[in-house]
Amino acid sequence: MRNIVVPGTLIGTKVQNMRSVLSLAVAAIVSTGLTTGLTTSPAAASLAAGPRPAELPGEIYGGAWQAGHVQGIAIDRANGFMYFSFTNLLVKTDLKGNPVGSVTGFTGHLGDLDFNTKDGRVYGSLEYKAQESFYIAIFDADRITSMGMDAQTSDVVSTVYLKEVVDDYTADMNGDGRFDGNVADTPDHRYGCSGIDGVSFGPEFGKKHGKQKLTVAYGVYSNVNRQDNDHQVLLQYDVNQWKKYERPLTESAPHTSGPERTDGKYFVHTGNTRYGVQNLDYDAHTGNWMMAVYKGAKPQFPNYSFFMVDGSAEPRRGEIKGQPQPEQGSLLSLAPGGLEHEASGVRGWQFTGEYGLTSLDDGRYYVSKAGTLNEGGVTKQTAHAQLYRWTGQSPTPFTRLP
Repeated sequence: MRNIVVPGTLIGTKVQNMRSVLSLAVAAIVSTGLTTGLTTSPAAASLAAGPRPAELPGEIYGGAWQAGHVQGIAIDRANGFMYFSFTNLLVKTDLKGNPVGSVTGFTGHLGDLDFNTKDGRVYGSLEYKAQESFYIAIFDADRITSMGMDAQTSDVVSTVYLKEVVDDYTADMNGDGRFDGNVADTPDHRYGCSGIDGVSFGPEFGKKHGKQKLTVAYGVYSNVNRQDNDHQVLLQYDVNQWKKYERPLTESAPHTSGPERTDGKYFVHTGNTRYGVQNLDYDAHTGNWMMAVYKGAKPQFPNYSFFMVDGSAEPRRGEIKGQPQPEQGSLLSLAPGGLEHEASGVRGWQFTGEYGLTSLDDGRYYVSKAGTLNEGGVTKQTAHAQLYRWTGQSPTPFTRLP
């Protein structure tokens, strides 16, 4: 442990400004890592860092729209914007819930979102199952400045094709020479892949301070009669070189420009869920990956609605259980805590984060609540991003903040 040196001019003289002394002392403690078995408190760190940032509202209203239900949210704290995905519509609001802009015209399924602080763009999952095309949609956030901007003609959206997802989605698993399409009651679709939904930026698995990558979660069909669909499947991509793949969205002629392979394919044994990971989020506060799902229906599993991947555990090589032919893959571990189902070894919690979840990386989170309202005989979808705090308690690990 290094010694702390406080400037001599402040010692042995009458202190004129106690706040200055306190700030210097706290800053010295934080900078030298003085712990002596204790952890520097958030209050001390905040004091040393300077003025506190503006308080975030307890709720941000995403508006009411004639669209699909809310799928995901993302926040740009530095510039004060929230983004909501309403299945076929992207809405941008300020942090008071005032609409700033929107992107329309999607006929596919726009799912979970995340904001990339490195390039200032919003990334979301985008599915066209009938066309057997799956993309990451990338929104130029700064250019979303008016309502009703068209996704195909306004130049605010580019897309990158995910070949790995397409290959698993279209896999003819029973060898009958025919792909059965967008149906759950079939042996087709490798790992039960129904496409993609959850997306999040975070470090390489098993490396807390590893290189930042985009992680994409498979959708997984609910099918209780097969045994090869009991894992969540997560792909990681380094997006630093993705500019060369980006193409405008042209729904009439889907492109296939994208990486030939992933930078990592991983499996998490949770038991089958209904459409896989709806919302995925890396949380720097816990160091773990949060996965919100629609509950599964297999009686041999606990069917939790919320799981966490242990971000500190190295992926391990092992059997991907239940596959038609024995198969090895990179397996991830569920984080400790929560509820544990002894028979299956699955751990998790009960929480409704499937309509939108984004971490503020300080123990607070915005969680989207979906709803509807009727205006003039028209049913519209609503979203309220509500502020929560992590508690880690069971069965529900979050508590609502005012």
